[in-house]
Amino acid sequence: MNAELLLTFTLGCDRAYLYAHPERELTADEFTRYEAALNERARGVPAQYITGHQEFWGMDLIVSPAVLIPRPETEHVIEAVLGLTRNFGGGQECPPHTMRIVDVGTGSGCIALALAKELPLAEIHATDVSSAALEIARANAARHQLEKRIQFHETDLLKGLGGGFDLVVSNPPYVGESEADQVQLEVRKFEPRNAVFAGPTGIEVIARVIPQALMALKPGGWLVFEISGTIANSVRELLRGWDEVGITPDLQSIPRVARARKPA
Repeated sequence: MNAELLLTFTLGCDRAYLYAHPERELTADEFTRYEAALNERARGVPAQYITGHQEFWGMDLIVSPAVLIPRPETEHVIEAVLGLTRNFGGGQECPPHTMRIVDVGTGSGCIALALAKELPLAEIHATDVSSAALEIARANAARHQLEKRIQFHETDLLKGLGGGFDLVVSNPPYVGESEADQVQLEVRKFEPRNAVFAGPTGIEVIARVIPQALMALKPGGWLVFEISGTIANSVRELLRGWDEVGITPDLQSIPRVARARKPA
């Protein structure tokens, strides 16, 4: 599959073209570029960084080593948020007010863009401490014509954003340094370390997000964020005092999305 993906990338075509033209021979230049891409993949560079693209929520997103590669598991976060928007009067159909949503640690912008796509009346903000990541996120917003829908902020988590949000959403780093040997080598070696590892235990960033979200949310507002099974119990403890705390598993039955409501 990687070889096929890299070949379509080299030729600038889709899979259908490859199968429809089995007689197609590579030019010398195409062969050189294909060989270079295969060599990069052989040394562990993720295919998404070689091609510069990754699909998420039906959108083709630009990615680079400055951002975490969006993964299918994170789409469960979008599903959870869309489910909660029914509490705001039916989401995009007839909301009683404009929902204010902030995506914390936006990276490629995948969560913010998906929510902007699905909730056209929402006011959406996205933060990241990395200017390089925000450059990618802004480029993705522009190529999907959502740049006027999302306000990007270069800041640490929710610092300086104030309050009044209905939803705080995040895919924070949640892997502990002690789990490093369980993480795929290509992730450890090539993806941005501060987007993967949170600290010694994996809950360090989440432990900072939760109290900041409590301040940023309106009474009754929701916090939704991605987690892993190894930190699920610790997350429940950190959310003590919040209402309607819940953790939803992914398709492999691994705890994946935590949600909690700020007391009204």
